[in-house]
Amino acid sequence: MSDEDGSAISRLLAESRAGLDRVEPAELEAVRAAGALVVDTRPIEQRQRDGELPGAVVIDRNVLEWRLDPTSPHRLEIADDPSRRVVLVCNEGYSSSLAAHTLQRLGLVNATDLRGGFQAWRGLGNSQG
Repeated sequence: MSDEDGSAISRLLAESRAGLDRVEPAELEAVRAAGALVVDTRPIEQRQRDGELPGAVVIDRNVLEWRLDPTSPHRLEIADDPSRRVVLVCNEGYSSSLAAHTLQRLGLVNATDLRGGFQAWRGLGNSQG
């Protein structure tokens, strides 16, 4: 996929990323160790094919906002602090950027994503859980 093909989705992606402090794959473990909530939004098929992301909470993309919105009655217990850093991880870092922007709009001011997604993290030679 191209990030700059002139399409409406490419513009939306660029706008979304402009407000994110994106995490580099090599920084992910340190960010998690510092207290960030790392959320793997990949579908089960990708997780089965490529492996799990150690230390990540798995939340399906279709319920992400309901599980992390601090005001939602359907939120996870770990989602009670809107200032906590949340790092979303998708397969290649596209849908996670859009989702992180949405979480920011819901009040999770430190929501962001992993640049390049799971594939970039794995490309560094990291092993799956």
